[in-house]
Formats: sequence, structure tokens, C-alpha cells
Amino acid sequence: MDASELLERYQVGERDFRNVRLPCADLSEAQLLGVNLSGADLSGIDLTNAELGGADLSGANLLGADLSDADLVSADLRNANLSGAEMIDVVLSDADLSTATLLNANLKYADLSDASLSGTSLSYANLFAANLFGANLLGADLSYANLFAADLFGANLLGADLSYANLFGANLSYANLLGVNMYYPVSLLAANLSGANLLGANLKGADLTTATLTETKLVDTYLQHANLQPANREHAKLSGLLDTISGRE
Repeated sequence: MDASELLERYQVGERDFRNVRLPCADLSEAQLLGVNLSGADLSGIDLTNAELGGADLSGANLLGADLSDADLVSADLRNANLSGAEMIDVVLSDADLSTATLLNANLKYADLSDASLSGTSLSYANLFAANLFGANLLGADLSYANLFAADLFGANLLGADLSYANLFGANLSYANLLGVNMYYPVSLLAANLSGANLLGANLKGADLTTATLTETKLVDTYLQHANLQPANREHAKLSGLLDTISGRE
């Protein structure tokens, strides 16, 4: 099957194209709402500006695909391989990307608001100014990810790995960072952590010098060698703080 045949069959009402092989196909600007492409080989495919709202792409191979400006609202991308994919300005709000692989993916300006990213691998991903408002990143791997100016307001980052991530200017207001790993040298310069829950988080060596910590909960947070001066710590809850004087390594 090629791209033109798939489009023709979709037009007459067919929706089930699971396990289809369309590597490097051109489906740019295609309207494939609710299509089932689960398990499909879509490596290197061009889906720029495509309409894929509600599509089932679970387990699909999208290695190196281009989904820039595509609409994938409420799409199912569980276990999909999106490593190296171009996803600039992609809309993935309410999408399910649980346990998907987005290693080195380019998600610059992507809309991932309220998306499910539980257990997702986003290591080395570019999430520059991405919208992750209310996203579920439970246990996600964000090590070495670029989250410069990303909006993580109210996001669930419970147990996530943010080691070596760039969070310069990121908005983490009211995010749940319980048990998160932000091991040195994670950058939190100019980050907004107002109202965030950092209970038990590991921020060893993190740079918080220009971070906003108003009403931030830092109970039992591990901050050995972290730089908090001259951070805005007004009303920060510091009870049980583990810092350089604790002697803990």
C-alpha cells in the first residue's frame, strides 16, 4: 500500500490500517481523523500539517518522522517510537504518549497540555518553550532534555528524571516534583517554582540563584551544594531541609 491508496480507502470510509508499512511516505496535510495506524511502520514519514486528531498510533514506528504543525489532539501514541522526530509546533494536547520513546525528538513550541507522558523517554529531547501545562510526566525520563522556557504549570513530575536538564526560565508553578531527580548540573536559572511541591526531591548541586521559590514546598528536599543565593525564597517552606551543613553525601 502507498500513501495515495491509503487516502483513497480512507475517503470511502475505511479507518483500520493497522500494521501498514509506509516508510518515508508523504502524507503532509492529510486529513486522517480517527485513523487506526497502530503498529504501522511510519519511519521517516512526512505528516506535516496533517490532521490526526483521535488517531491510534500506538506501537507505531515514527522514527525520524516529520510531524511539525500536525494536529494529534487526543491521539493514542502509547509505546510509539518517535525518536529523532521533528515535531515543531505539533499539537498533542490530551494525547496519550505513555511509555513512548522520544529520544532526541524536536518538540520546540509543541502543545502537550494535559498529555499523558507517564514513563515516556524524552532524554535529549528539545522541548524549548513547549506547553506541558497539567501534563502527566510520572516517572518520565527527561535527562539532558532542553526545557528552556517550557510551561510545566501544574504538571505531575512525580519520580521523573530531570538530571542534566535545562530548565532555564521554565514555569514549574504548582508542579508536583515529589522525589524528582534534578542532579547537578541541572539549570534552574530564572525558573518559576512558585507553589511547587519538591518534597523529597534531589536537587544536589542545582543552580537556583535566580529561581522563584515563593511558597515552594522544600520539605526534606536534598539540596547539598545547591546554590540558593540570591534566590527568591520568600515564604518558601524549608522544614527538614538537607543542605551542605547536614554532612549528607
